[in-house]
Amino acid sequence: MRLLLSALSALLLGLAAHTGARAQAVTVFGIVDAALEHVTRVGPAGSGLNRMPSLTGSVPSRIGLRGTEDLGNDLRAVFTVEQGFTPDMGTLSQGGRGWGRQAFIGLAGSAGQLSFGRHYTMLYWSILESDVLGPAIYGTGSLDAYIPNARADNSVAWRGSFGGWMLGATYSLGRDAVNAGSPAGTNCPGELAGDAGACRERSALVKYDSPAWGAALAADEIRGGPGAFAALGSSGLKDTRLSANGYLKRGDLKATLGLVRRNNGASAGSPRSDLWYAGAVYALTPTFTLDGEWLSLRFKGAADQARLVALRASYSLSRRTSVYATVGTIANAGSLALSVSAGAAGSNPVAGTSQRGLTTGLRHLF
Repeated sequence: MRLLLSALSALLLGLAAHTGARAQAVTVFGIVDAALEHVTRVGPAGSGLNRMPSLTGSVPSRIGLRGTEDLGNDLRAVFTVEQGFTPDMGTLSQGGRGWGRQAFIGLAGSAGQLSFGRHYTMLYWSILESDVLGPAIYGTGSLDAYIPNARADNSVAWRGSFGGWMLGATYSLGRDAVNAGSPAGTNCPGELAGDAGACRERSALVKYDSPAWGAALAADEIRGGPGAFAALGSSGLKDTRLSANGYLKRGDLKATLGLVRRNNGASAGSPRSDLWYAGAVYALTPTFTLDGEWLSLRFKGAADQARLVALRASYSLSRRTSVYATVGTIANAGSLALSVSAGAAGSNPVAGTSQRGLTTGLRHLF
């Protein structure tokens, strides 16, 4: 919190010295991504499932507005509002929120950007370069649904780039006001009189990027509150994740390695788990790219574990439009019954079994 207050002071000093607004710009941006999917061995009957997934084919669909106004003296007013939607049904994502991906306003300058509203936490920024499949239908979100949904309501965020370094932090007074089931909503609005710790979120980031390599370290902590989902029913319970990762680039090849260590104080079983991932991206031609990832989730002191492997091929029809195909397989052990697919609910296999998935889709950026 001291880091955020220091950044606020620097930006306010710049505001006090500004000589007046000069220019304003607003940009409309978004992604529409739709796919068809086949998943094997669903439920006790082990049947195959064909569907159009709601959440994501390669990256989640969204639309947003991003704006900036020059205030002079290297100070800018900024805002972003961004909503996710499901192209198969046209409904809103993130628990039906109007602007569920991001919604913030802030000031930006040489000391970084300080903003207020709903933000990605620093866990998101820490894995952006190293998790090569990202929030894809088969990937880290299949093993830990929080990772692609690492956002916080009622939050203050500061993030700045200084040469190759990126530093950042978030602090939320009430991390999630939506009661729509995990991961879209966890019913933890916080901001309670007499319980300042209820539903708090905080995160911090140190990241370095260069043309040849990069590395990142981040910590993310969420606390519970009365009625919160995932057994986090009091502010004395917390769920923490420590993210460490890095990447190397050699010509058209990029290789990555990362770890997300979780300590879930609300877990009825083993509270600590490690999610390892390793990936690679290779551009065979300027228009054809292969990327893939291996992931392993293990719980300390328990037989529960899952391994997932996914491979994706993407072909660019233009600068904005691409077609892709992704194959994935997951092997569960112990009591885990995780689905290979994070595309929609209802595709889990029987505990301790394996499953495969295939998806093909079309993506357009604007």
